[in-house]
Amino acid sequence: MRLEKCWFCSSTVYPGHGIQFVRNDAKIFRFCRSKCHKNFKMKRNPRKVKWTKAYRRLRGKDMTQDSTFEFERKRNRPERYDRNLTENTLKAIKKIDKVRVDREAKHHQKRMKKDKRPKINIDAQELKQSLNMVKAPDALRQDLLKKVQVQKQVDQTYAMEE
Repeated sequence: MRLEKCWFCSSTVYPGHGIQFVRNDAKIFRFCRSKCHKNFKMKRNPRKVKWTKAYRRLRGKDMTQDSTFEFERKRNRPERYDRNLTENTLKAIKKIDKVRVDREAKHHQKRMKKDKRPKINIDAQELKQSLNMVKAPDALRQDLLKKVQVQKQVDQTYAMEE
């Protein structure tokens, strides 16, 4: 069973699914669904459409280079059947999937780690600006009275200096 990749969004196209478009120069384009086919006909660039794999890779949201992607490549060379080779290959596929999942999880953690610091700073600024929403009214009045008293003391010291 041959699994193809959608030309537009890079998702998997299973046999009997999707649309195939053959251009005049005999180049074959496979699409997973009509959404991808329509976007292709509208001459949209997959790197500029937010839901595509190309966009996500370009913006650093998905892993772009990883040794586990090497195993996913399409190979057209037929191999002679060997039971031991097949058995080892199936074992390796399981290990590779586990490695890929772990690396994707680390990549996701790195991406999320970057965003936390600026968000904390923004939250702190917002808290300072709208402190009256959080503090009780009595506490705000006391703070205001303290500020007024301090201001009066400062004014008195300036008056004495003059």
